[in-house]
Amino acid sequence: MIKIENLHKTFALTKQQRKELNTDQKIATAVQDLSFTCQPGRIFSLLGPNGAGKTTSLRMIATLIAPTSGQIQINGIDALKEPQEARKHIGFLTGSTGLYARLTPIEVIDYYADLYGVDKHMREKRKEELFTLLNMQDFLHKRIGKLSTGMKQKVSICRTMIHDPSVVIFDEPTSGLDVITAENIIKLIRSCKEQGKTVIFSSHIMSEVDLLCDDLAIIHQGQLKFNGTMSDFRTQMQTSNLTEEFIRIVQAPNSAL
Repeated sequence: MIKIENLHKTFALTKQQRKELNTDQKIATAVQDLSFTCQPGRIFSLLGPNGAGKTTSLRMIATLIAPTSGQIQINGIDALKEPQEARKHIGFLTGSTGLYARLTPIEVIDYYADLYGVDKHMREKRKEELFTLLNMQDFLHKRIGKLSTGMKQKVSICRTMIHDPSVVIFDEPTSGLDVITAENIIKLIRSCKEQGKTVIFSSHIMSEVDLLCDDLAIIHQGQLKFNGTMSDFRTQMQTSNLTEEFIRIVQAPNSAL
């Protein structure tokens, strides 16, 4: 379970950044007073246009960056007071793989299994499950620097899931991937739900949201614009499809929400 309350994040702007943004403001607000809950066994989608604060929010939930204020709980653990403990429950996947090019997938996965303290028996079981799901057997012993983008993303998925986390965070996981690799990730997200995991993901692809989502939140300029179930969202729609309704909500003045 993920529970965030009144999450707020500001960044200090350098002189160069203020010049590029054409502003005299020394502080930029990325996320403002954000609150929502993600339940186990359900898929929660965090939506918003570029620069809305989605990735910043997900990185705060994953304990990669600290909020300026607010609270984050991961399975009842205060992630601000006990980030190391919270991380044991979290798997975080982004489109930026950050993999060491000279290692092989097997070496990377074993390294992360060691970091998470996964015992040998469980490690081999998890590797077999993930390698089969993602059809990775043909490139497990090739250097990562020689792999395609889709292959690297599969390695990142294994790295994310090797410790069998109960909370899984996907930040635009299918962005730029071929259809087959994207479909493998969709299967993984569904599998996480079936296993009772808490799943939160962001995506620009509304068909994925339509296919997977149980609950969703829409943010714009760091502020919450909608928070509810997918059923509620459909019931309240004032347009003919999800994309148009998303645009309507994002562009609506605050007084109209």
